[in-house]
Amino acid sequence: MAMGAAVFAAVLALSACGSETGGTNTAQPGSTGTAAAAGPKLVADGKLTTCTNIPYEPFQFKDSSGKIVGFDVDIVDLAAKKLGLTQEIVDIDFAVIKSGAAMASGKCDVAAAGMTITPERQQNIDFSVPYFDATQALLAKKGTGATSLEDVKSKGLKLGAQASTTGLEYAKKNGFNPKEYADSAKELLALQSGQEDVIIQDLPVVLTWLKKPEIAEKFELIASLDTGEQYGIGLKKGADPILLKTINESIEAAKKDGTYEQIFVKWFGKKPGELG
Repeated sequence: MAMGAAVFAAVLALSACGSETGGTNTAQPGSTGTAAAAGPKLVADGKLTTCTNIPYEPFQFKDSSGKIVGFDVDIVDLAAKKLGLTQEIVDIDFAVIKSGAAMASGKCDVAAAGMTITPERQQNIDFSVPYFDATQALLAKKGTGATSLEDVKSKGLKLGAQASTTGLEYAKKNGFNPKEYADSAKELLALQSGQEDVIIQDLPVVLTWLKKPEIAEKFELIASLDTGEQYGIGLKKGADPILLKTINESIEAAKKDGTYEQIFVKWFGKKPGELG
């Protein structure tokens, strides 16, 4: 009887060990339960949820079918595919994104919104490695004679900017108090309607606007402002290490194997470093 009791106790012990570890090796990337050791913790199971602010062509915007596409979308897709996930995009106010609130509140896993990495934003957001070198530009109605911010000031021209952006911050640092617009579409509309004489916006966005005949006919790029900015994919402060690592590795691998250049040419029509 003593021997039988010992055997029974041993079986119970083995069963207990199995119940503690069972299932942890079968977790799939994207699992949100306690067995998610093999993948990142996500807002929605099986999806990589991305917050963005549209329209911001060519980084993210709706195509003729209503699908959200763009350079940022393709960059995030690199990581999503590596994790075996589908990217789902949420359109949200940029101020909520740049403050970190969108990720902190569980609206999304990452933010890809043409967002410049800044020390202020890094207090509330973790960023991926840089994936785009950005610069600002001035778009003006033709005939102003202005070719710089100094000319905008000396000629008394009205300057507009998109709210919560580094373009707005740059203008303020240079002594301007631009009228602010909620998104890039409203900013452009203000220029077209004559509310503003000049607007400041990221160069790739301005160049994309100027590809449209109705805009190129009446407006012109008067200056590029080399601000030394770089975009990063934003994540919740104290980001999931698996997710951050995967995003960084995806960006770096794409730059090495030529995929990044292909995506760049697809959306900008030029190779990296050739935008001007």
